Amino acid sequence: MNEIFMAYGSLFISAFIAATLFPLSSEALLLVLLKQQHSVFLLWLAATSGNTLGSCINWYLGKECLRWQDKKWFPIKPAQLARAQVHFQRYGLVSLFFSWLPVVGDPLTFVAGVMRVRFWQFFVLVAFGKALRYAALIGITIGIFSL
Repeated sequence: MNEIFMAYGSLFISAFIAATLFPLSSEALLLVLLKQQHSVFLLWLAATSGNTLGSCINWYLGKECLRWQDKKWFPIKPAQLARAQVHFQRYGLVSLFFSWLPVVGDPLTFVAGVMRVRFWQFFVLVAFGKALRYAALIGITIGIFSL
């Protein structure tokens, strides 16, 4: 039982951290656990929920960060923030569906918080995109393993 919890729990944590602004990937662990023949549904659920909740942390940090934008130590320059806001406004809410993309996905969820996107809209779009991504990754992996 403990081994099973460790498998799904470690995937959840890996996916959670991977969705924050820290550089980490959950895909390798997912593939290893698939190869070990753990429950496909539970792996999908652990990866999707961890990754979605990690993105929620980014949204919250983005929402709260503007209170310190006038401080000298604030890491985001006004021009960078303005540029990110312009890009987000151009592509709108639908861009959150692509929050699973490497490099741009994590900052996108942060900017959504800065832009004060309603949390329920954010959550639905991000969760849907990440769920489809992990389902596709699992489907492709199972297809390759079955060859």
